[in-house]
Parts: sequence; C-alpha cells; structure tokens
Amino acid sequence: MAAVSTLSFNPAIVCCSRSGLSSNSHNTKAHFDPKKRILDVGMGLLAASVMALTPLEADATRIEYYATTADPPCDLSFARSGLGFCDLSVGSGEEAPYSELINIHYTARFANGTVFDSSYKRGRPLTMRIGVGKVIKGLDQGIFGGQGVPPMHVGGKRKLQIPPELAYGPEPAGCFSGDCNVPANATLVYDINFIGIYSGNRK
Repeated sequence: MAAVSTLSFNPAIVCCSRSGLSSNSHNTKAHFDPKKRILDVGMGLLAASVMALTPLEADATRIEYYATTADPPCDLSFARSGLGFCDLSVGSGEEAPYSELINIHYTARFANGTVFDSSYKRGRPLTMRIGVGKVIKGLDQGIFGGQGVPPMHVGGKRKLQIPPELAYGPEPAGCFSGDCNVPANATLVYDINFIGIYSGNRK
C-alpha cells in the first residue's frame, strides 16, 4: 500500500466523465462561465440540457439549496496519484464491486467552493459503473480504491479532492454553445454518499 500524507481540506470541487461530453475542439473562443449556463452534470455523464434560469435565478438557487447540503470539512490524506480523500463515515456494507453498477449521492464543487452539481437536487441517486473507466480516474480510484486509497463500503461517506490529471486535465468539459461548465485544469471536489449496489447487477 502506498504511503499517504495528510493536509487540511480546502473546499474545491468538480465532476464527471468524458463520456457524452460535447466536443469543443472546433471552437477556440470557448470560455468558462458558470453563471451563464447550468448543465445537468452527473458523475460519468454530462447532459446537454440547459436549465431555463437567468444568471441571478441560478445563483440564488445555488446559494439557497447547496448551503444546506455541504458535508463538514475533514483532514485529507493524499495518495501517490495526488488524489485527496477522507472518510466522514466508514460504511458497514459491501465494498464497491469491480465493474458493477452502484448508486451514490454526491455534491460536486470547484476548488473555490462553488457547487455546480448535485444528485440531491435532482432528488435521486446516480447509478454508475465503477472501476472500469466509465467515469474520471479520480472517481474510480476514490470509490473503488487503489494506490493507497481504501475502497468505499456501502453506507460510507467520503470527500474526494481530484487533481486535474485525474479529472479532465487541460481540456474544458461540459461545453455547450461555446460555454464550458468545467474549466481546463480544474481541481474538483466531491462529497460521496455510497447508497448501495444496484440490484439489477444480480438478477
């Protein structure tokens, strides 16, 4: 098991996989403007639907809703890969199973603490396949485990700080009409609540 170091957590967050992303490689004027577009962003998914909110309405929604859902800060340990992690509570259920679908709730933030997505707001957990590259590397490693990061167990809550190289790297993500929801070289932070293993796996 690789050695880890500890540091105090500084709120910073982000989400999602390259799967289903709109390519912005042909638009050199694309820029990051989180107040102009709010995308329905899921871990492993970036939906292309835009909510019909003005910037002021969108900001008010963020402040009112997300202020009630943030998990408390904790001391992060850092794996050799650069992934930061800490357990707010360790679950007593099964470990995250390789290549199977799991259900999680999550809140996603940028490094400055701005929340840009949450499964709680949509009112349902996200179902995602774990350990096989269907989501960004930081989520696979942070939930399934590896390189000094223990696997999550059902019922557990974990905070992840994902460096750009385990997220989207130098490319912006969630781009729509020239505006990108996730900027290039972004550090992302997730609060993960491992709800359970998808029952359809075992039918």
